Amino acid sequence: MPELHLSLTAARHLHLAAQGMLKKPRRRAQPEDVLKTIERMSLLQIDTINVVARSPYLVLFSRLGDYPQTWLDDALRRGELMEYWAHEACFLPRSDFSLVRHRMLALDNMGWKYNRAWMDAHASEIEALIAHISDNGPVRSADFEHPRKGESGWWEWKPHKRHLEGLFTAGKVMVIERRNFQRVYDLTHRVMPHWDDERDLLARPEAEAVMLENSARSLGIFRPQWLADYYRLRQPSLPALLGRWLEEKRIVPVNVETLGEMWLDSELLPYLDAAVDGKLTATHSAVLSPFDPVVWDRKRAEQLFGFTYRLECYTPAPKRQYGYFVLPLLHQGKLVGRMDSKMHRKEGVLEIFALYLEDGVRVSASLEKGLTQAINDFARWQGATRVRLGHVPSSLFATKVEGWEIDAD
Repeated sequence: MPELHLSLTAARHLHLAAQGMLKKPRRRAQPEDVLKTIERMSLLQIDTINVVARSPYLVLFSRLGDYPQTWLDDALRRGELMEYWAHEACFLPRSDFSLVRHRMLALDNMGWKYNRAWMDAHASEIEALIAHISDNGPVRSADFEHPRKGESGWWEWKPHKRHLEGLFTAGKVMVIERRNFQRVYDLTHRVMPHWDDERDLLARPEAEAVMLENSARSLGIFRPQWLADYYRLRQPSLPALLGRWLEEKRIVPVNVETLGEMWLDSELLPYLDAAVDGKLTATHSAVLSPFDPVVWDRKRAEQLFGFTYRLECYTPAPKRQYGYFVLPLLHQGKLVGRMDSKMHRKEGVLEIFALYLEDGVRVSASLEKGLTQAINDFARWQGATRVRLGHVPSSLFATKVEGWEIDAD
């Protein structure tokens, strides 16, 4: 097979095509697009920070455009989705239960996610909790009172919350819905009545082989070391697997400018000729979550996009370089900047404390138009009627934008 050469720009565009981020949505989103989009990404990471829309909703917005956030909750409630530890805590299609079941049954491999000492020490209480769910139906941790206040002055995790988290990791209970983003748990055998471990369980090697196939498809173009991170796999044997995929024509070798040898998933072959000819264009501008699959592997984002990113919400304020919850900015195939923002929901105001462009990004009419539209869409989707913009490069947003209050540097 002749070696195919791709520019770095073409490689970025192929990855964004695989992620559904190359072009702006061509039609208004429909409820069924939630599951389709998660299937395309394979995983949707969960995070609870809500200074702006919570991460899983934002990741979907970046791909679907304006949609009601309740659609994600509805998809979970309908049983289209499940939650489990994948990249981290993630939504994934419930049809992928077989891919993670082996993790539920091998708890010694789950590290901090499963506290065996706690579960053993409270075994009788946990059995009583299981009986309570069996007799009375699904529960939240909020349904149980906290017996005491923590010594630090803050409320520590309630015992029942720790019990439920342990049962969740062990696969004894599953999340069937979220109410105000609080998990609602039911017994797994009621959620998955037709599942049989004896009949349906995939051994770890089989499950991880499918995970790697999903990772390759969702990345679109990849270096071997990028594959394992997608589902947080531990040192999978990749050379033999890649050799088999090559024989099966699942992947195509390509040589990418500055990155060297990479692999292209066969589902992107319809895009390949245009990519080789430099004609695969990106038109999408969007605000991204820090936990978007495009950037969640920080090393991959740096290698592929030249975008060095660190989440600073757990860094003491005086040591932060950019801000508390900084969102990457995508424009026409490049990660061009980042912004620190907060949604003031009662006021209907999106406040952007600061917006930074990456070194070497030139302010142009196209960039200004793309970022203005992306920020406006982001604000409106969250119910904001005004944007309060703090520190921005002096040459950006030179033209007054209706509904924006700007204090340029």
